[in-house]
Amino acid sequence: MTEPEKPMAGGSTGAGAAPGGGRWKTWALVASLGLNLFVAAAVLGAGLRHHREGRDVGFGPYTEALSREDRAALRDAFIAAAPDIRDRRRAMAEDMGQLAAALRAQPWNPAVAEAVLSRQGERAEERFVLGRRLFLERLGRMTPEARAALADRIERAMVRGRENG
Repeated sequence: MTEPEKPMAGGSTGAGAAPGGGRWKTWALVASLGLNLFVAAAVLGAGLRHHREGRDVGFGPYTEALSREDRAALRDAFIAAAPDIRDRRRAMAEDMGQLAAALRAQPWNPAVAEAVLSRQGERAEERFVLGRRLFLERLGRMTPEARAALADRIERAMVRGRENG
């Protein structure tokens, strides 16, 4: 007859525990997955906004505070600098399908989800770096008065956000 498993610290038994692992690894994985899901959601949100408004660079309140002319110029600059947007969207769709399959897989393999989300995060970072560069270039072309007006609109958006949040 075998002895029943003795609970370990935290109330769990040793059964099913990762070799050499601990709860910190589980929490680190959960935190990493959560962060990657956040990045994926941000990318998806930017994609949905793009679909709704055209090719928006996606700096949220900053680009929303730009004048219509500045937004259009920034969008045009982004299109010129990143003509492979359709390929990127296709890759994002493939990744989303792979993540959905990974979420349904038994047994759960977090490494597969991590790989998919890492690819998405890398693409998001590339897009962000390009967008930041183009945004700064656009700001540099503005007159001091136009930059001050943009600063006013950004501050108004912040106040509205605090009032609504």
